[in-house]
Amino acid sequence: MAVPTAVASAPAEAVAGGPAIVVRGLAKRYGGVVALDGLDLEVPTGSVFGFLGPNGAGKTTTLRLLTGLAHPTRGTATVAGIPVTAADGRLQRHIGYLDQDPRFYGWMKGRELLEFVGRLHGLEGAALARRVAEVLEIVGLGEAGRRAIGGYSGGMRQRLGIAQAMVNRPRVLFLDEPVSSLDPEGRRDILEIIARLRGAATVFMSTHILNDVERVCDRVAILDHGRLVTESAIDDLLERYARPIYTIDPEPGQRDAVERLTGALRGQPWVRDVRVEHGLVRLFVLDPAVAGPALLPLLASAGVTLAGFERARPSLEDVFLQLVANGGGPGVNPAGARPAVVAPPAANPPEAAR
Repeated sequence: MAVPTAVASAPAEAVAGGPAIVVRGLAKRYGGVVALDGLDLEVPTGSVFGFLGPNGAGKTTTLRLLTGLAHPTRGTATVAGIPVTAADGRLQRHIGYLDQDPRFYGWMKGRELLEFVGRLHGLEGAALARRVAEVLEIVGLGEAGRRAIGGYSGGMRQRLGIAQAMVNRPRVLFLDEPVSSLDPEGRRDILEIIARLRGAATVFMSTHILNDVERVCDRVAILDHGRLVTESAIDDLLERYARPIYTIDPEPGQRDAVERLTGALRGQPWVRDVRVEHGLVRLFVLDPAVAGPALLPLLASAGVTLAGFERARPSLEDVFLQLVANGGGPGVNPAGARPAVVAPPAANPPEAAR
């Protein structure tokens, strides 16, 4: 479903000044489980910031701390210049939040939900009606706003969730796994909405889906076991960590020849890794200047007939696997080391596993 392109402007202070989010030494412990361990982070104002990590890395815990839904064990953080521990309601006036699994009253109409949220933020009368109409248009639910939420699809409920998080014109919008449960069409619609929010608000999006981060985010931080592994602009991260990749597509029916080839490749000093995935051989090399001339003779000697051969652009997934799945790479922030669990985990810790 196509969604409208108009996005209402944010207040001037939302796109000017210093970082939208500043985190220093933020930590959270649940009993003996360390869910977040000394996070340091700055998020530029007006950016779409990807907060990336595997399930259990501490992403949801971080969002709960930054939105004031939980209190840190130690450390400090400010959002839109406001301490996250402020108890005077200032933080809530300047942020929006979409939970990973939003629940709405099915009997309510979409418009009624947004009116309810608007009243909680002090909007009334004509100003409330205008804002509800604006956010419904932004998320592509102008007509559906008159219908009961119980009849919404999963994608429509997520769009409504973004709408309710935007009613108060937040300076910072927090989205926790906004597309993880959606089908491809629903994911596309939500990502288009998020991309158009760039500059209108700072978007802090937690996710474990790497392709989505590459599509819409300016910068990314990678979290693993409660600690920051690295943080960078995506292009800089790819240039810094991603190693060159060759994709070899053999013609079908060459199992023995492909096994000879992969065995020969794994013995080369210029090869970092060899993976056979869905019939393709993916070759990760240390130095393309050495790999290029050496690779073709190896293909010929193995007797592999090729359907295709190319040098592929490294992806954020390749970087992620290098830094997280393989325990970090060269130049990784020392904080990338895995933290120790100081006591056996509780049977069901509230956030440590999220």
